[in-house]
Amino acid sequence: MGRQTSSSKTEAGGEQHRKEEKHHKHMEQLAQLGAVAAGATRWYVYHEKHKAKKDLENARSHRIKEEIAATVAVGSAGFAFHEHHKKKDAKKNGHHH
Repeated sequence: MGRQTSSSKTEAGGEQHRKEEKHHKHMEQLAQLGAVAAGATRWYVYHEKHKAKKDLENARSHRIKEEIAATVAVGSAGFAFHEHHKKKDAKKNGHHH
């Protein structure tokens, strides 16, 4: 009781590998979504910059929104870059994530 046979260890290892692959695929999909969000956010940054020039009364508010959007875009792009290189390194090291 409580002892694992060779085949049960192999099955457990296979299940763990499938879970890791599923997790990595999910993270890569999130990274792709983040890249799309970064593109949309860049548009929003330009939009707010334009509004700041046109709406002088609320220019400060538009500049703050612009800075926040730019920070989100950089973070999203950084996450996508990180996940891409993580996958690349895993393949290089023989871990087919």
